[in-house]
Amino acid sequence: MNPFQFDVRNLPEDGKQISGTQPATFFQLPETDTARADTPLIYNLTILRDEDDIIVTGSVDVTFSLECGRCLERFQHRIEMPDYQTEVPIEKETTIDLTELIREDILLTLPNFPRCEDGNVEPRDCPAEGRFNANESSLSQEMPGADDGVWNALDKLK
Repeated sequence: MNPFQFDVRNLPEDGKQISGTQPATFFQLPETDTARADTPLIYNLTILRDEDDIIVTGSVDVTFSLECGRCLERFQHRIEMPDYQTEVPIEKETTIDLTELIREDILLTLPNFPRCEDGNVEPRDCPAEGRFNANESSLSQEMPGADDGVWNALDKLK
């Protein structure tokens, strides 16, 4: 039974409290994705009806393993939302499933371009830090005519 699915008509007036865990597969991430859920999703939510809306408040917590965009090493990043809140309009007096909404809210908090220093479980510096910074002196040694400038090269075309 899906704990995030409920019938609006049977929702108690004072709301419904749900808490528990969902396995890491809850996030349905493809095997090729660089993000992986390392721990189960832990949730403690209150579901209330406010006239034409469903208000969900509470907390969610899960740890992901991400791949650093610089060094390609894996690091852990914990998503902890102690003040989780969302609102869902009631379109019909039927069953509502919050699964996709909760999943999306959590996945959207992951960094777009993860780096080792984003990890908040075991903070560390990226081993590739500074390896890809090109300074001007190395460029001028590698590229003949780099000191001449772009305009000088264009002037030679006359």
